[in-house]
Amino acid sequence: MTFKEKAVLPMVVTSTSLRGCGEHERTADQRPTCSVTISQVASRSIFSSTLPPVAVTYYEAPLAPLFTQLSELWQEDEDNVMWKETARWIKFEEKVEDGGERWSRPHVTTFSLHSVFEFRTCIMRGAVLLDIEASNLKQLVETLTSITLASCCLNPSLQEKIEFVLLQEHWHQSKMSRLRTVKGFGRRLSRPGKEVPIPQEENNLLNSPTKKQLKNKFKKKIPEGSEAFNILVGEVDFLEKPFVSFLRLKQAVLLGELTEVPLATRFLFILLGPRGKANAYREIGRAAATLLTDELYHNVALKANNKEELIAGIDEFLDELTVLPPGRWDPTVRIKPPKYLPSLHKRMHVYAKGSTFHLNKSTSHSLGPGHVHEISDEMMKTGRLFGGFINDIKRKAPWYWSDFYDGLNLQCLPVILFIYLATVTNAITFGGMLGDATDNFLGVLESFIGTSVAGALFCLFAGQPLTILSSTGPVLVFERLLFNFCRQQELDYLELRLWIGLWTAFFCLVLVATDASYLVQYFTRFTEEGFCTLISLIFIYDAIKKMLSLAQQYPIHAGYFEDESTQYSCTCTSPLLSGNSSVDFNQTLLSSQYSTASNMMANWTTLGKKECMRLGGALVGESCAYVPDVTLMSFLLFFGTFILSLILKNFKDSSYFPQSVRKLISDFSIILVIVTFCIINFLVGIQTPQLLVPSEFKPTNPTRQWYVSPFKMNPWWLTLVSAIPAILLTILVFMDQQITAVILNRKELKLKKGAGIHLDFFWIAVLMVLMSVLGFPWYISSTVISLAHMNGLKMEDSSLAPGEEPKFVGIREQRLTGLIVFLLTGFSVFLAPVLKYIPMPVLYGIFLYMGVSAVSSLQFLDRLKLLFIPAKHQPDLIFLRHVPLYRVHIFTFIQVLCLVLLWILKSTSAAIIFPIMLLALVAVRKAMEWIFSRHDLSWLDDILPEEVHRSDTPLKKVTQHSSDSDSENSEMKYQEKAPEINISVN
Repeated sequence: MTFKEKAVLPMVVTSTSLRGCGEHERTADQRPTCSVTISQVASRSIFSSTLPPVAVTYYEAPLAPLFTQLSELWQEDEDNVMWKETARWIKFEEKVEDGGERWSRPHVTTFSLHSVFEFRTCIMRGAVLLDIEASNLKQLVETLTSITLASCCLNPSLQEKIEFVLLQEHWHQSKMSRLRTVKGFGRRLSRPGKEVPIPQEENNLLNSPTKKQLKNKFKKKIPEGSEAFNILVGEVDFLEKPFVSFLRLKQAVLLGELTEVPLATRFLFILLGPRGKANAYREIGRAAATLLTDELYHNVALKANNKEELIAGIDEFLDELTVLPPGRWDPTVRIKPPKYLPSLHKRMHVYAKGSTFHLNKSTSHSLGPGHVHEISDEMMKTGRLFGGFINDIKRKAPWYWSDFYDGLNLQCLPVILFIYLATVTNAITFGGMLGDATDNFLGVLESFIGTSVAGALFCLFAGQPLTILSSTGPVLVFERLLFNFCRQQELDYLELRLWIGLWTAFFCLVLVATDASYLVQYFTRFTEEGFCTLISLIFIYDAIKKMLSLAQQYPIHAGYFEDESTQYSCTCTSPLLSGNSSVDFNQTLLSSQYSTASNMMANWTTLGKKECMRLGGALVGESCAYVPDVTLMSFLLFFGTFILSLILKNFKDSSYFPQSVRKLISDFSIILVIVTFCIINFLVGIQTPQLLVPSEFKPTNPTRQWYVSPFKMNPWWLTLVSAIPAILLTILVFMDQQITAVILNRKELKLKKGAGIHLDFFWIAVLMVLMSVLGFPWYISSTVISLAHMNGLKMEDSSLAPGEEPKFVGIREQRLTGLIVFLLTGFSVFLAPVLKYIPMPVLYGIFLYMGVSAVSSLQFLDRLKLLFIPAKHQPDLIFLRHVPLYRVHIFTFIQVLCLVLLWILKSTSAAIIFPIMLLALVAVRKAMEWIFSRHDLSWLDDILPEEVHRSDTPLKKVTQHSSDSDSENSEMKYQEKAPEINISVN
């Protein structure tokens, strides 16, 4: 049996099945480079509960990242010898393609299993130099050569030749300019059939970086604080046995041009051998690079005291090996880097003793990742009056000034413009609906001013300034019912509304004082997904509904035939000739324009449609009912905006243009889409519905003032009775605001400045008082715009290793974007001449995009798709590995049933109790524990807090132990990418 199998990391085959490989017969071309005798695996395991000192140090301090470079000896003749870089690693491998002109795409390293054993033997039989001190490359080469010759039993007379080879010039494969590429092409033409490296700078043996190293842009991809591992392999004429040396420097030293980027070298592996085995040397070098690129073996190599510990680390590396049998895959295929990699904690936890725990006596299944519904400090009940509120102030105060200068970033500019347009459109939409529901006592202008004042104050002083305030659907329903009641009872609407607002603010302050916000910890992902899905679907439904209403307002002209175009005409005729007796012609005839009967016919035919109808004329002709295709154009703008928004937002993941350009296009995607379709609409010239904002600063209803008198015409006892509807409004505001706050502050968003749910709710109460006194709409957090705001402020790690997926590092937390948005909203009255060029279908398309993005990022949709996918074609979702499919379907069916009931409820006059029904979702989730086991719920949802408190001690220990990998587990469990934030819509 021979070992030609390839291997992929991470790996899972026991080394016991691999022992004794050196005892099998090999053909001549398979003979080991070094004599192979595989010893037994060391008893010490860096993954076991009895960790050796080598592995324990993993928890002492984070390791410096390692950049690995493989260089091979290139020799055209005796006088032309140099080291040529052929591969490199940060996390994944990159090879120099044939021809030496470009790097390959990053890929997972695959190598022969035999090469790992060869490297193991090289460590066992070669020289291992640990904690060597050297100041430059020449001194280092002299030291290791003399020691290695003795260790490998080589003739000391070879020292001079080996030093000569090791000190030769290094040629690095860097990205060349176009001019240098042309020069290289000319060299190849002059010497066909041979690879001719472009000459480098003069060989540098000192520890100072060269100009070429400093100009290399690849160093931006290498994490800060990285060290280098250089591998030198090659074949020479003067050796009969391999020259092998593995070296670790006590202090990392910059060794001149040894590395393509100016990094200090920590490790060095040298393998020189007789000719005829260049491929074997290369594979051993790749195996060494793969081992040191692995964080766990890197730690072993960094802390090892002798070669036995290095060998033990290799053996444990083999314990994780996954072998792919020959003939079942194509070794030439390069495996694309995965999106997620297992954390070091998880890899160690898998092999730790006692890592599998039990839920109870009836089951032996372990809980899923992220199984405990985490209770953050912000949600803990303090037991003191205003305890949570005071803690929020202490938590947020140190960050207050940084919240302003952190907003001075180019990324914030497109976010401001996008959120501004979304806020303006939302203010117009809800202002119009409030005006219809309240006889314009609360109209568009009141909505604009109230949004500006409330939003700006909230962004200045609230705990979570990324929150965008807005009127919401449930509040709109409450306003409509309240106005209808006042009209029937002949009460002053604004005065009664003032007292309800004051009572509601008082109740909200009581909730803040008693830390009532801690109750939101009982909203698990089941409740949050139900809320998000419902509101998102409502938002999508409303966007499409508004577009369909355009088809009724501007019907499509379906009766037009091109062949009959000569017969189509439309003229305005005098009401005398049309026989329109319902028009008083006296005023018309008084006009000098129509004073004579002789020119009346000619003047009527020159009138436009609007003027003709105003004067009582009649339209005569086949084409008088013709309406341009406003509806078709509107739908083109609507769907074009939606589709292009999706494309440009995901453009950063494409392969076109440099990464900085892709990111810039993605950040400005919404603004680019809006500008593009505004220009298209202007060039086509069809009069689609435009965005209209108030142009005059006066109350929408002329009978009201800018403030509300508390004692005007209503009976005095209504000031007390208004506390009853205020209780219902308090529940509505509390549920809507706090569920949104929980979603905005989930740990997946990696907020560093902390939340302030008690402080936020305090300011909601204060603004309730202010808006009630001024007679403006009430405002609470708008989930859709707030999460779209945060989605635009996502930050990703800029120093990514080649092949590594963009790493979400958090949100740009600041107050500046929201503050500017609300100030611009207040000044929109003066921007009306500019805003009128924005078509409403474009804004509806943006809102559709936000709604669809919200639904597509929910796990609920993934489970819903499973109902229509045959089992053999279903995706490999993590929860399908642990929960039976039929139980997943039952869980999904319950969610769908709750969603349908909530939809029916919101469509009736009972929509005012919508927040109370959200409480019912918590009760449904609690009742589901009678249907599902805690194991199933841990994978499909979260375990409620009281269940955690009743858990056994082992469960608590594992919960604490797993906190290091919460982020990874969350991504695995819900199959979500952190850069895609769940968006729900109010």
